[in-house]
Amino acid sequence: MVTAAQPLSPAATRARRAPAVRHLGPNWYACVMGTAIVGTAGAALPGHVPGLRAVCTGVWVLSLVLLAVLLVARSLHWRHHRDQARAHLLDPAAAPFYGCLSMALLAVGGGALTVGRDWIGTPAAVALDTVLFTAGTVIGLAAAVAVPYLMAVRHRIEPGQASPVWLLPLVAPMVSAAVGPLLVPHLPPGQPRETLLFACVAMFGLSLLATLVTLPLVFGRLITGGPLPLALTPTLFLVLGPLGQSTTAVGKFADVAPGAVPAAHAEGFGVLAVLYGVPVMGFALLWMCLATAHVVRARRQGMGFSMTWWSFTFPVGTCVTGAEALARHTGLVVYDSLTVVLYAVLVAAWATAAVHTARGVVSGALLAGPRPATGAPRPATARTR
Repeated sequence: MVTAAQPLSPAATRARRAPAVRHLGPNWYACVMGTAIVGTAGAALPGHVPGLRAVCTGVWVLSLVLLAVLLVARSLHWRHHRDQARAHLLDPAAAPFYGCLSMALLAVGGGALTVGRDWIGTPAAVALDTVLFTAGTVIGLAAAVAVPYLMAVRHRIEPGQASPVWLLPLVAPMVSAAVGPLLVPHLPPGQPRETLLFACVAMFGLSLLATLVTLPLVFGRLITGGPLPLALTPTLFLVLGPLGQSTTAVGKFADVAPGAVPAAHAEGFGVLAVLYGVPVMGFALLWMCLATAHVVRARRQGMGFSMTWWSFTFPVGTCVTGAEALARHTGLVVYDSLTVVLYAVLVAAWATAAVHTARGVVSGALLAGPRPATGAPRPATARTR
């Protein structure tokens, strides 16, 4: 006897729609961040390389396209796969990646004024950056509060689960602090310019202090708990994000302060750019060497490609822009040389991650459901009460 098929529930019907984006998490915005910073960082390299700026502008356009595609895809994800989206929020390993949306918006917005204006014109670039900066800042500040709150009251986290990924929502306001000064000269003189500049300084402070609270947990877990699982080892480079971005931010403050704040304050910003940036960049180079050693070890033990490889791009890019800021404010050739070396590393990392990601998308491997990694810690579950 043939029985009629049972009708699908509304949830099951939604789950059958747009299956390609079911497992498209917020970590995919790292592709946008890593691509955008290749363009913006390359535009400020010392010397003059014919055609480099045009190439950097083209890379920024690619990041803009990627951002538009991902915004549509993530909208479909939230519309048709709300269960999976909620699971990401309740997963302490996935929730911090919601900070990547903010940083993707900010990175593309900042690139509009850095290199994009060459193609779309300054008025359009200012308008685009204003929209993306505003949205990215609001989302970043919300993530900086919401994600730690969820980690405290809804996630169940074991002592040995501290991860560099925890820094992602905390560094988003620092990206706002570094990008916001680009808009200061386009505001009317007086209160508007000074207000935006000091708002960026406030976001610099809140992100820096939050990072200083979290970073010891990450380092302590690394020392007492041993190396991270192979697939997570590249995330050690995420620590470079707040270090390089904060150095970039203080350099930007010093760049725009003379036209925005009283002369005494402007001089202080110039001093801060050097006295803060030099030691922090030194620590960033130390951490880069440590993280590289861990990655080499993991690679020898069989670490394959995963989306965590995008951790090699944006954080290294912030060190490039930080070194560029130090070169401007110290006049030392050594920082020009450091900028070129770090940018070469950035381009190599971006090309590697981009090629592997393209292959994974074409084959469907990266859009398939996640598989538990060998040797990975037991996934945490959300609290039920």
